[in-house]
Amino acid sequence: MKFYCTWLGRGLSVCGILLAGLWLAGCSSPSDEALFSDMPHPPAMGGQPSANESAADAARFHIGDTVIVTLSGLPIIIEPHQEPIKEDGTITMPDIGKVQAAGKTAGELQNEIHDLYVPRIYTHLTVTVNIGDRVYYVSGEVKTPGRQLYLGQTTVNQGITSAGDFTDFANHKTVVLIRANGERIKVNVDKVRNGKAEDPPVYPGDQIIVHRRIW
Repeated sequence: MKFYCTWLGRGLSVCGILLAGLWLAGCSSPSDEALFSDMPHPPAMGGQPSANESAADAARFHIGDTVIVTLSGLPIIIEPHQEPIKEDGTITMPDIGKVQAAGKTAGELQNEIHDLYVPRIYTHLTVTVNIGDRVYYVSGEVKTPGRQLYLGQTTVNQGITSAGDFTDFANHKTVVLIRANGERIKVNVDKVRNGKAEDPPVYPGDQIIVHRRIW
């Protein structure tokens, strides 16, 4: 009888451990997020950013944008300061040094520059921030390579089309997108056009390079 009770107790303990393990496994689920992606910054669901995301992004400064800052309301005339946003996202203003510009709207940047100057340097000041032409570049085996105006949400495929599309000698499968910060993304445009791959967004200052086929 003692042996039977000991055996029964051990059996119940093992069953309890197995049931607990199954319950814990049911409560947890593997993450759906991939550890690695061919797209460093994938767009929203459906392969394209939403309209709200696109409008908000277009309204903000990006690396490579040219910022024009005008200081007025002073007893002296100061020439407008014009400068492309550097890779660290800043511009450098006289007397106050580096100012973060990337990611801000024109209004946000105006307010920040004003508060850096007033009252530490000037008593009264009006700051106006404008943006120069927003451009990206398409080079290599396209029909009209060169500088392209950035008119809003643009992708690699759209950029190539804006540049007259591929020449007869273009390699469609290894197009390279180079971001203004140096990031490089390889794009197979044939797969993009067949709906089998995502079409990376292009931002001001980016470069699209279309290589020549070797056969």
